[in-house]
Amino acid sequence: MANIMATDAEIILKAGDNYPSTLGDSTAIGLYGLQAESYINVETGFNWSDWYATTPNADVKYILTEAVSNLAAIYLWNAKPSGEDGTTSRIEYEDRINILFARFVQCMDILTDVGTEAFMKGA
Repeated sequence: MANIMATDAEIILKAGDNYPSTLGDSTAIGLYGLQAESYINVETGFNWSDWYATTPNADVKYILTEAVSNLAAIYLWNAKPSGEDGTTSRIEYEDRINILFARFVQCMDILTDVGTEAFMKGA
């Protein structure tokens, strides 16, 4: 089953260099993406997955892509914090996670804000 709001390539791009590719095969990345999508749908109280798949509103829907790819990239790094070749330091790992998480939180603040759903559906 493929994720809807972010492609595997978008998740890998967010994970960056030396991401744990041996643990991040397509199946795992797809599962990370689906878990992130489910979290966003439940947290916001709206099924964005269905909306995303059918909306022509490319100008607003990519906030969902950003949120999903950030959270899924965190999951990907958590699979092997030392990176693919084992050279990622703890500080570099933490920096990557912190940056991805900070932006994910900003996206979720927008998505859970009163009026966002109506705005995005009407854009």
